[in-house]
Amino acid sequence: MSKLTLAAAETIIAAARAKGRELKLAPLTIVVLDAGGHMVALAREDRSGIARVEIATGKAWGGLAIGAGSRALFDRWNSGAGFVTALAAVTQGRMVPVPGGVLIISGDGEIIGAVGISGDISDNDEACAIAGVEAADFTPRAG
Repeated sequence: MSKLTLAAAETIIAAARAKGRELKLAPLTIVVLDAGGHMVALAREDRSGIARVEIATGKAWGGLAIGAGSRALFDRWNSGAGFVTALAAVTQGRMVPVPGGVLIISGDGEIIGAVGISGDISDNDEACAIAGVEAADFTPRAG
């Protein structure tokens, strides 16, 4: 089984930041978690908002909690089902159910972590997360 290393997390962050600058996005905060939900790396660009670390972490953590990207949580929330409300309650609100949290899948198909990004609109955050995961030669799972 592959493991998410600090070097891989740094590659994810650098590529995500580069994508953000290419798209001329607002300042981003990028959090990379391992499969157990522990922070491996964090980058907060200059002028990124004060709650961005918590939002980015909640996007990544929520994806890990359900085994899908945070877009899946967003879709379930919008479907009107009570699942997201129940998940929020049992996790003491640790997840953020909007796009921008992307799972990191190893070459052997294992979930080895997640990246969460906050700073711009959620779809743009997600695009940067996908770019970061791909740059590290892993497969992203957004939803």
